[in-house]
Amino acid sequence: MELCFATNNQHKIQEVKAGLGDAFTLKTLQDIGCEDELPEASGTIPGNSRQKADYVWTHYGISCFADDSGLEVEALDGEPGVDSAFYSGSRDAGKNIQKLLTNLEGKPSRKARFITVFTLILHGVEHQFEGVVEGQILHEPRGEGGFGYDPVFLPDGYDQTFAEMSMTQKGAISHRSRALAKMVAYLEKQLV
Repeated sequence: MELCFATNNQHKIQEVKAGLGDAFTLKTLQDIGCEDELPEASGTIPGNSRQKADYVWTHYGISCFADDSGLEVEALDGEPGVDSAFYSGSRDAGKNIQKLLTNLEGKPSRKARFITVFTLILHGVEHQFEGVVEGQILHEPRGEGGFGYDPVFLPDGYDQTFAEMSMTQKGAISHRSRALAKMVAYLEKQLV
């Protein structure tokens, strides 16, 4: 089965390829000739995921899926949330982390969760799949791997941040892998 993953983020593509399996041929936006900036203006994580998938389906007619993810911090009323990638006003992960740590100064709770929502449009029919991982925000970054907020996110029950884990370790528990597993289970049923 041929599917387009509506992203240009190479980190996400690597993570998804690892979890998708051999029954699927993964196309990227580049593979289908899409150089457009996909819309992300809904104001919600599920809504942004839907907008991106719908754009690819509408303009390119290929079954596809898109994701949107965010970090929701309890003491910041869910911020950065849907604005996670641009929290500091730029896509600079270091600046985003610094703003997050500054905004958390003096807050007693550091509870947070990563959430991913995949929107799959398969032959014109939409389905959504959500993955969540709970954790804490550390006081300073640890680790060199991962991307985004991974150096300050410590998942519950673990002593390593996402940035300290191997891609395989992170992939086994991450929000994206949990949402992906739900989507893959659904897709495999369609192959039968």
